[in-house]
Parts: sequence; C-alpha cells; structure tokens
Amino acid sequence: METDNDTAISKFLLLGFSEDPEVPSLIFALFLSMYLITVFGNLLIIMAVSSDSHLHTPMYFFLANLSFVDICFTSTTVPKMLWNIQTQRKVITYAGCITQMYFFIIFGDCDDFLLTVMAYDCFVAICHPLHYTVIMNPRLCGLLVLVSWVISVLNSLLQSLMVLHLHPHHMEPDNDTGISEFLLLGFSEKPEFQPLLFGLFLFMYLITVFGNLLLILAVSSDSHLHTPMYFFLANLSFVDICFTSTTIPKMLWIIQTQSKVISYEGCITQMYFFIIFADCDDFLLTMMAYDRFVAICHPLHYTVIMNPKLCGLLVLLSWIISALNSLLQSLMVLRLSFRTEVEIPHFFCELNQVIGHACSDTFLNDMMMTFGIVLLGGAPLAGILYSYSKIVSSIHKISSAQGKYKAFSTCVSHLSIVSLFYCTSLGVYLTSPATQSSHASAVASVMYTVVTPMLNPFIYSLRNRDIKRALKRIIGVPVM
Repeated sequence: METDNDTAISKFLLLGFSEDPEVPSLIFALFLSMYLITVFGNLLIIMAVSSDSHLHTPMYFFLANLSFVDICFTSTTVPKMLWNIQTQRKVITYAGCITQMYFFIIFGDCDDFLLTVMAYDCFVAICHPLHYTVIMNPRLCGLLVLVSWVISVLNSLLQSLMVLHLHPHHMEPDNDTGISEFLLLGFSEKPEFQPLLFGLFLFMYLITVFGNLLLILAVSSDSHLHTPMYFFLANLSFVDICFTSTTIPKMLWIIQTQSKVISYEGCITQMYFFIIFADCDDFLLTMMAYDRFVAICHPLHYTVIMNPKLCGLLVLLSWIISALNSLLQSLMVLRLSFRTEVEIPHFFCELNQVIGHACSDTFLNDMMMTFGIVLLGGAPLAGILYSYSKIVSSIHKISSAQGKYKAFSTCVSHLSIVSLFYCTSLGVYLTSPATQSSHASAVASVMYTVVTPMLNPFIYSLRNRDIKRALKRIIGVPVM
C-alpha cells in the first residue's frame, strides 16, 4: 500500500469480456444458458446415480461426486458474472474476492483429484478385473474422496492466506501500518510457574497424540473393529490430535521462549483450524450417538441403516460444513479493525476472545458467532439428547437387568466424553468475554481442548474388550 494512504483496499473491479454495450446482453444469455445446462445436467446425473441401485458402483460414485463439484465450481464464478452484466456494476468486495478465490481453488483442485481417481478406477477395472471389487471397495472410494476434499481445502486455505498476507488491511485511521501481531498472555505471569506449565502441557499433549494414534492403529489393524462405531471413533481420534495440535505446540513455544507474540496471519490460521476441528468434534460425537441409537433401538436394521456409504458420507459432510463455517467466521474477523498490538488473556486465538478485542463494530460478528454456536453446536447437542432419550426409553423396555446393563454400558464412554466436551465449550462461548474471568475462560478452554482429547483413548479403551485386544496385539502388553 502507499505510505500516503491510510485506508485499506475495499473492492476490486471485474472488467469482464467487453466494454461494448450491445455485447453484454448476448454474453448474459449465453452464459446463463450454459450455467443452467451445467447445473440441471449434473443434478440429473446425481439423481440418476443415487436412485438406481445398479449404479452404486465406484465409477458412478466418483461421477456423482464430480457432478456435484462441477455444479459448485461454476457457481463460484458464473452467478457473480451474470449479476455484474445485468446490473452493469463491476464491483466485488475485497472479502468477496477472497471468498470466491478460496472456493474456486477448492473445487478446481477437487476436480483434478476426482478425474485422477476415475482414471485409477478405469485402470483397476481393465488391468485387474478379477481384483476390482476387492481393491475398489466402498471404504477406499470414500477415503479417496475425503482425502481429495481435505487436500483441496488445505491448499485453498494456504493460497488465500498468502494473498491476505500481501495487504495490511486492518488499521486505525491514525496508523499507516496494519496490525501485525497479537500477544497471548497465557495462564501466569510468574516465571517460577512456567517450567511446571511447560512440563504439564507437554505431558498432556504427548499422551493425547500417542493415545489417539494407538486407538487409530487398533481400529485400522483389527478387522473385528471395522464397524461404524469404531470408524467414527477412529475419526474422532484423528480430529482430537489435530484439535490439540492447533493450540498446544504454540503455547509450549511461547512458554519456552517467553515470546508471547503470534502474528496476525498466524492468529487467523490458528482460529480457522481450531473452529474446523471443534465443529468436526461436535458432528462426530453426534454421529456416535446416532450409531448407538440405531444399534439399541433398531438392532435388526443396524447393518442396513449404518452402511459404509452412509458412514463415509456423514464424515465427509461434517468436514465440509465445518470448513465452510470456519471460513465464514474467519472472513468475518478479517473485516474488523484492531489496535497495532492486542493483548489476549488466553493461550490461543479463540474466536470470542479475538472478536472481543476488536476496535470496530462487532455486531455482525457476534450474530454470526451466535448463529454458528446455535446451528453447529446446539443442533448436534439436540441430536445427541434426542438419541439418548430414545435409548433410555428402549433400555427401560428390556426385561432383564443384565440386558439393561449391557445396553447401557455401550453408551457410558460416549456420554462421558460428550458431557465433558459440551459443558466446558458451551460455558466458554455462551458467556460474554466482558463478564467472565479471563482465567476461568482459559481453564474451561483447557478442559475441552486438551483434557477431553487426552481422556478419549483412555475412556474408550479401559471399558472395551475389543479395543484392549487390538492394543495388546499392537504393543504386546495387556491393557488394564
């Protein structure tokens, strides 16, 4: 930016194809017809594949995914272009440009990956026809699509953040430089407590990572654990590793170096991934509750309802919704103004803490944050409560005490994690940063960001014979 300009960039101009006033009408009609054909044509493919059981094969599964991505791909650019042609207004806001670019890269990358996966599917079908059904099993197909989405989202986030880094776009009127850093004050200013905090959190982090890794290895290596419940559990363990890794390593670095600085880009990135993994935790806990509901209330239809395709789709949807919500919340923060140096009395950049320290109006941010909490926090919790109300009702109908105990024991581990996670996380986000104690908020955050992921492998392994058997096979030592 120019040194004599104290305002941030707010918009771009999209010049389009032609300045001739007669041509835009032709261009509008042409692109509108192409867009409608693209959307309805690909929707028909998706409906055909989903409605015909003969098309439930890997090739058509990838084709349906490709059709969905193609609809999204064109929808990131063509509607805005049509609007600009129709209104003769060629403006796109800075946030709108970054958002469009973000989704364009995601769907562009997904297109590349899906075309590659479809080529691999053809290769296996032609070169290894006898092993086709074994190699291209539903689990692998779902995993390939999931990996495609995850890599695409990560690459798009990286590219978008690099563009954001080019322009310092948050500034005070009397300040010609953008905000460059936040200060994470952590838990204690007393130097004698720092080694204790470092040792404690390092120990908890290592237990979390290795404990959840062992759980993932146990589930993946034992064919007896290839069931929906353990599939969701393995995904939860992976998310918990990522969840703690967004905050604890930076906190340990701050304690060790006594440098409490985190860059503006680093804070936004940390917040982005934190929201993704927190939302994924919510969804996975809800899926596990639904799995228990089907297993106890509809045992005869369990294998039909909780089929591998549904399980993979639920996990994929949880990642997509989490990424979209996180992107929206992060972009809303990007519009805020901050002082040159902001002190956050926390150990990581939590959304409500960052918004609470903004200088500009935060009404829209507060509304979006509340909307995210209600929709992506309250709705999953309501689903969990509904599932368990039905489970309790079904357990009461069981005549034998042993049958009741056996049914309820399969839910105890999940209920423990849910209670700890939701009680602390909702306590943090439903309390205003202006009224709550910063120390109490930090301690509550530790409970659901560090303690819950650390306890997850213990709670599920200590009460589960199948997990104990799988862990014994891996480490060679009996688990208590």
